[in-house]
Amino acid sequence: MTNQNDDLVSRMSDAAQTLLDSLSEEQRHAAHWEFPSDEERRKWFYTPTDHGGLTLYDMRPAQQRIAMQLLASGLSRAGFVTAATIMGLENILDELESWGSSFEQERGRDPTRYYLRIFGAPGAKQWSWRFGGHHISIHHTIIDGQLRAFTPCFFGAGPAVSPMLGAHTLRPLAACTDLAFDLLHSLSDDQRSTAVLSPAPPIDLVTANRAMPGDGDAPLRLNKIWRNEFTGELHESYERYQDAEEAKVGLTDTHVESMRFTTRPKGLATSNMTDAQHEILRALMDTYVGRLPDQIAENEMNKITGQSFSSLHLAWAGSDDASRPHYYRVQGHRLLMEYDNTARDANHIHTVWRDPVGDFGMDALSAHRRHEH
Repeated sequence: MTNQNDDLVSRMSDAAQTLLDSLSEEQRHAAHWEFPSDEERRKWFYTPTDHGGLTLYDMRPAQQRIAMQLLASGLSRAGFVTAATIMGLENILDELESWGSSFEQERGRDPTRYYLRIFGAPGAKQWSWRFGGHHISIHHTIIDGQLRAFTPCFFGAGPAVSPMLGAHTLRPLAACTDLAFDLLHSLSDDQRSTAVLSPAPPIDLVTANRAMPGDGDAPLRLNKIWRNEFTGELHESYERYQDAEEAKVGLTDTHVESMRFTTRPKGLATSNMTDAQHEILRALMDTYVGRLPDQIAENEMNKITGQSFSSLHLAWAGSDDASRPHYYRVQGHRLLMEYDNTARDANHIHTVWRDPVGDFGMDALSAHRRHEH
């Protein structure tokens, strides 16, 4: 495992350093920050806002290629293909919105508005990098020369389903949906009564883009998940949109209370599931963990499905029909997988994999600092 990790970190380091060497002074100012820079490094987004860094738009084509090589080094082949597809959805979303969205930018739906930022010196004992834009947020942290953290890891899809020629559809996150419904439909009435927290789902992820999930967290107002909260008419339009979406799914304060994030997981424990249901859950979890390079993903899955597997919980909200708004999360002490598909009449998916106590490598960094000092 160590040799595989070394090879992976070496590929990341080479791509990151090659990109930095190609940058102008102005480009480098945006792309290269000191490590750890924790306040900025722990800011993350999944909206089409300023994610912080150098955009693909502001790179030359050769630099864009290196940036994509770096992104590919941090994902499995399937993960990279999914990420590239999600970026391409920006054109489809622009067409669906009649080419009119701006978000105070020249083009609101822009497949070149993805940001890369490198913290520290590639190849050093401690450094990190992130890649993000609308519906993608990837974070990798290297400590003592080893890849020690890779969360938050966010993939979204808007639209979640798009027509293609012939009897086919484009569904980049189909497995995250289909396997979850396979699991839900396998539950007995008693199991389902425990797993389902609310008949109405939230209209976004409950933990949103907080730097660390906290006990009692409820969904944020949508205006709060951008780098800078909107003002004026744009703010008011987002407030009206959220109110309308919540009314559409019938969301009440009672529903919100039932879905609050708590450090003690809610829902149905895996210890109360059958072996067949365990297999579906493992396959579902692989759609999140499998975004990582194979050698890292295998190790992480072994950790998750080891001693802590029996303490995981499945929580659900919303419909048991995939075409209607729905939400779920799988939670344990060091694991949070959260999914939401409510907006645009359940055609807009958000998914995130998090470590509630170790996102951005903060637990490993703290241990390293204690050891050093």
